Amino acid sequence: QVQLVESGGGSVQAGRSLRLSCVASEYTYMVTTCMGWFRQAAGKEREAVAAIYTGTGSTYYADSVKGRFTISQDNAKNTVYLQMNSLEPEDTAMYYCAGGGGGVWYAPTLYNYWGQGTQVTVSS
Repeated sequence: QVQLVESGGGSVQAGRSLRLSCVASEYTYMVTTCMGWFRQAAGKEREAVAAIYTGTGSTYYADSVKGRFTISQDNAKNTVYLQMNSLEPEDTAMYYCAGGGGGVWYAPTLYNYWGQGTQVTVSS
């Protein structure tokens, strides 16, 4: 069964932190090589935030979040995390977890499986 479930979103003030979690079903985690986080703000296109290749642990980040966000994994729990520090109002968006195969990490078409999303709202 394919399943990705995000949690950890919420409303915070600028400068604060949140940690998002994405729990994958065992099957999903088994068939994916890359787990990513995307976000979509109101009226904007979905954009890649970060990704991790689960086999190697290699990580990738959008320039807008480098130095503030950290993606990590716990393979024993089939879980990927996104630690978000120094949040800014511009980070306000629905955040989606995605799983996929090889390719360009920031391309949505790489990902076969998507969660339902968790909302992050940052106020100034």
